[in-house]
Amino acid sequence: MPSTLRQPVRRSLFVLLTGAALATLLSVTSAGAVPPPQRTASAPADVYLMDTPADTGIQPHSLSPLWESPDIKVCHTAVECPTSQNPIVGQRNYIFLKLRNPGPYGSGVMEEGSIHVYRTTPGGGAAWPGAWTEIGWMAVPVYAGVTTVTIPWDNVPGPGHFCLLARWVSANDPMTFEGPDITPNTRNNNNVVWRNVDSVALAPGATGQVRPFAIGNTLSRATRNSLVFSEVGAPLRAAGGRLVVDLGPQLFERWVKAGRAGTGIREVGRTQVEIVEPARASLDNLQLNPNERITLGLTFTAATATQEKIALRVTQIGPDSTGAERADLGGVRYDITVGQRAG
Repeated sequence: MPSTLRQPVRRSLFVLLTGAALATLLSVTSAGAVPPPQRTASAPADVYLMDTPADTGIQPHSLSPLWESPDIKVCHTAVECPTSQNPIVGQRNYIFLKLRNPGPYGSGVMEEGSIHVYRTTPGGGAAWPGAWTEIGWMAVPVYAGVTTVTIPWDNVPGPGHFCLLARWVSANDPMTFEGPDITPNTRNNNNVVWRNVDSVALAPGATGQVRPFAIGNTLSRATRNSLVFSEVGAPLRAAGGRLVVDLGPQLFERWVKAGRAGTGIREVGRTQVEIVEPARASLDNLQLNPNERITLGLTFTAATATQEKIALRVTQIGPDSTGAERADLGGVRYDITVGQRAG
C-alpha cells in the first residue's frame, strides 16, 4: 500500500442548503477515511450512529436509555466542544453528528445519503413525525471511519431546551422499521438516534430553574402513564436540592380523580407535587387522551454549593404502539451543578 494511504485522510465539504426560511451553511469532516472501494452487489452499506457508548450498531438491541446518544452534540461555536451544551436562544448554535462506517451489516464502502436533525419539547411520547420540527439536513458521503457532520442551528426558539433526533437516510441503507413511537424506531434502526440531556446550573438559595417536560400519547385510545424519577449521579440532597413538578390544572385534576397515585411524593401547591425521594419516586395514573401531549414544569432549587456531579433522570412510562403497556416512552437526564451564589 502506498505510504500516503497509511495516514488518516481528512476531508472537508461545504454545501449551501436552501430551506424554507433561509440558506444554511453545513460542513462535513471525515477522519480516518481511506479511498472507498467501488460499490458492488456483494458490498453492503451500513452507516450507524450510537444510541449509547456501548452501542456497536446491532439492531435491535437491549441497551438503555435510548435518549442519551453520544453522537449528537450541541455547541455554541463551529469548533466542536468537549461536551454538549444547552443552545443559546436567538443565536446561531451548531449541532455535531457522528456517522460511523461500517456498522455490523456493512463492508465499509463509501455510502451516500442524507442526515436530518429534528427537535421537540423535552420529555416522552413525541409522535413521529408530527411532534418533530426539522432543524436542518445535509446530503453527505460517508467514508470508512467516523464522519462528523456540522449543522448550524439559527434563531433557536425559547426557552432553549429540546429533545433532538437524528436520522441517516440512504437508499442502500434503509430503515428496518418506523412507527409513531420513537423508542422502537430507535431500538430497531441503527441510523436513528435520540438525545435528551439538559444541564441545570443552580446557585444556593437562588430562584429555581424551570424546565419544560412533555408527556404524550401516540395511540388512538386514552392511556395511563407514569413519570418515574431516578438518580444516576450524586443525589440531589447533596446540595440540599428540591424538585417540584407542576402538573398544571388539567392534568392535576385528572391525577386527583384517578386517586393521587404515586410514591415518594407530596402535594405542595394547587397543582404542584414535590418529589421527596428522587432516587425512586413516581407519579402514576397520569391520564392522557388519544394523540395528546401535555407540557409540565419541573422546578429545581438548591440550598448549598457542592462539587459533586448530580444527575437525575425523569422517564415517561406507558403504552406504546407495539402493544407494550409499560414501555419507556422517553425521558430527560438532568445534569445539575450548584456553584456559589454571586455577590
